Amino acid sequence: MTTLSYAAAAAAFFFLSILLITSWRGRLYGLLLAAACLSSSIWAATIAGLSYLDYAYPLLIQVLELLRNATLTIFLITLLGPFQPGKTDNTSPKIRPAVAAIALFYLICLAQIVVFGQTTGIDPDQPGASRDFLIWVAMAIIGMILVEQYYRNTPREQRWGTKFICLGIGGLFVYDFYLYSDALLFRKISADIWVARGWVNTLIVPLIALSAARNPKWTVGIAVSRRILFYSSALFGAAVYLLLMAAAGYYLRFSGGTWGTIFQLTFLFGAIILLIVVLFSGTTRSWLKVFISKHFFSYNYDYREEWLRFTRTLSEEETELRVRVIKSLAQLVESPAGGVWFKSEQHHAYLPIARWNIPHIDASVAIDSYFCQFMQESSWVIDLYQHDSESQKYAAMILPDWLPTIPKARWVVPLILHGELLGFVVLTEPRSAVEFNWEVRDLLKVAGRQAASYLAQYEAAQALSTARQFESFNRMSTFIVHDIKNLIAQLSLLLTNAEKHKDNPEFQQDMLDTVALSVNKMKRMLEKLSSENIREEKNALSLNELLQRIIASKSFYEPQPVLDILDTELNVLADLSRLERVLGHLVQNAIEATPKDGYVEVRLKQQPGWAVIEIEDSGHGMSEQFIREKLFTPFESTKTAGMGIGVFESREYVEEIGGKLHVSSEVSKGTIFTVMLPLVSPP
Repeated sequence: MTTLSYAAAAAAFFFLSILLITSWRGRLYGLLLAAACLSSSIWAATIAGLSYLDYAYPLLIQVLELLRNATLTIFLITLLGPFQPGKTDNTSPKIRPAVAAIALFYLICLAQIVVFGQTTGIDPDQPGASRDFLIWVAMAIIGMILVEQYYRNTPREQRWGTKFICLGIGGLFVYDFYLYSDALLFRKISADIWVARGWVNTLIVPLIALSAARNPKWTVGIAVSRRILFYSSALFGAAVYLLLMAAAGYYLRFSGGTWGTIFQLTFLFGAIILLIVVLFSGTTRSWLKVFISKHFFSYNYDYREEWLRFTRTLSEEETELRVRVIKSLAQLVESPAGGVWFKSEQHHAYLPIARWNIPHIDASVAIDSYFCQFMQESSWVIDLYQHDSESQKYAAMILPDWLPTIPKARWVVPLILHGELLGFVVLTEPRSAVEFNWEVRDLLKVAGRQAASYLAQYEAAQALSTARQFESFNRMSTFIVHDIKNLIAQLSLLLTNAEKHKDNPEFQQDMLDTVALSVNKMKRMLEKLSSENIREEKNALSLNELLQRIIASKSFYEPQPVLDILDTELNVLADLSRLERVLGHLVQNAIEATPKDGYVEVRLKQQPGWAVIEIEDSGHGMSEQFIREKLFTPFESTKTAGMGIGVFESREYVEEIGGKLHVSSEVSKGTIFTVMLPLVSPP
């Protein structure tokens, strides 16, 4: 029994000393307390080991006990202050006479134990009639006096952090005084008092640890994880429950006669089913979490853990963000349901956009209502129960008529971003009782602001997606209008020349070719409009043939473009219709920018790895600033009826197939467009 009691004390003191050492931040108090706990652990472990091995070394045990008492005494003296109050001069501080006397006393006791030794002492199985225990009684008295002085000199407002360590160390010295006073009276140590001493020391450790955690001077980072405590409490409760149920089943077995075994098995099966139901009950788990936070921690929340869980819930992709906002706020207060209302400028009201575990409520709140104005101005989390009992706190607020119809509605959390009320979340009554204090209010308030930023980003992304869809549609429409404009220009030119050359067979053939080409282009545009998922087909194209066809289609314009092929058999990978439209547009621009007496020349040549197409004209040219700032910008053009789309689309497509488009121009002298396309092997 001695081994077990002192082993428990050794383990408790050792665990506390490890906590103190690992959390030490350079403060002397924490180091001394850790040393006292470590010496107490070594002392108790030595007694447990010698008792288990049935050895008796009273000298070693007494030296270790002296060391333990000395470290505890030094710790108490340090707390009291070992020096006399300082004076105004620069003289060094002086040790208090009482401290010097205590130090001398301990030195004398150590010399008496080491030099003279003791044939008996603290071994309860030996009589010890030849020695007295005055030195141990004196040590206990000194310890009690120091504890009393420390508690007396501690300001009343600071005793909250020190009363438990005074109770613990004081109780230790009181028990030692009782032990050795009894031994002094009866000339030997009582075996029962000696064995109980180990358990007494074990019970003292939590008191010391509690004060160490409360006292900031000792910088003891004793922090038990709420999750570990939750699961430990659940496991301990389940174990106690099973033991009680086993005892009840045992009683039923022996009191039930011939039906005893049946009663026992039925009862135990039902008890286990009940335990499983309770353990998996959300209400029970919620109640246990609230109970632990309220009674074991100074704050209701582990803010690091709560914020990680809050962010993790908002970042999940399994459910819609609007629902995740409700769940992330609800889990902070163990609420099982809720809904979110968001601002709609179009309807000038807050509309319901998502719900979680509550029936659909088709109700809105006007933006300028007193309810919304109150939340925006005060940023308060509204407690509907408090509103009913303490309505004076919400004097300027009028609840919407539909809000009380939500089953068990409890809180309204405003979603505020940059001082603007973007919306609010309604949460229902939590699974377990939650005290709505300043901590819960502030946590919901801050979490609501974070959730508001997520919702605002989500709504902005949705609006941007819609805008991009419209932009894509408008862009496609613009290109189509641009192509139609070019076709109209070609047909208009035909009509203009028809009166002069209608009897010319060559003109008639050109007119038929131009009309056929225009019809084919319009057919392709209609195909693209009717086929949303149509994909371009890139093939190896011969630039010789493509340029010849483009120049031939422009032959009736003035000035007529000239094609100069310097290198043949040049092939590129592209979509035929897109590339033909791009190059045709560049040639058309050169023709329109050049007077009739000027020239437009198209050259095809080769550079290492590239096919180079140069389109040169002697037109009015462009300034360097216009090329840099406006040429490739949509809806910017030098032409009176131009849309500024063709050159932009040309560069976009050339770069899309891996090419480059360069422009060099000089006002009143002309322009050169250089298109460089990567070469591919011929098909």
